[in-house]
Amino acid sequence: MLIRIFLALMALMFAAFGLYAFLNPLGMASGLGVEVGGPNGAYELRGIYGGVSLAGALLCAGGALQAALRVPALWFLVVYMGGYVFARAAALLLGPAPTPDFAVFIIFEVVTLTLSAVALRTAYRS
Repeated sequence: MLIRIFLALMALMFAAFGLYAFLNPLGMASGLGVEVGGPNGAYELRGIYGGVSLAGALLCAGGALQAALRVPALWFLVVYMGGYVFARAAALLLGPAPTPDFAVFIIFEVVTLTLSAVALRTAYRS
C-alpha cells in the first residue's frame, strides 16, 4: 500500500512539473536561473523536462494502479533519479558548484532515489 501511495505522489509531482515545463519552458528555466537561448531552447526543454516528466508521471500512475507496472515504475525512478544524482555529483567535481537554490533539487533527487530503491527491494521481497 505504501508503494502505491509513493508512486501516486511521484506521478503527481512529475505531472505538475512536466506540465509546467511543457507549457512554460522559458519561465521554468529562468525561475531556476538558467539562461536558454536560440530557437531550439524552448523546444528542447519541452522535450526533456516536459515530455519525459509527463511520461514518467504516466508510468508512476500506472504503477500505483496496476501491480504489473509497479516494479517497472520503481525501476524507472531508480534509474532516472540515479542518473540525476550521478550527474550532479560528477558536476561538482568538474565545474563550478551551483547556487544554493539547487540544493532543493539535489535533496529531492537523493531522497527519491533512496525511497525508490527501498521500495523496489520491498517489491521484490513480496
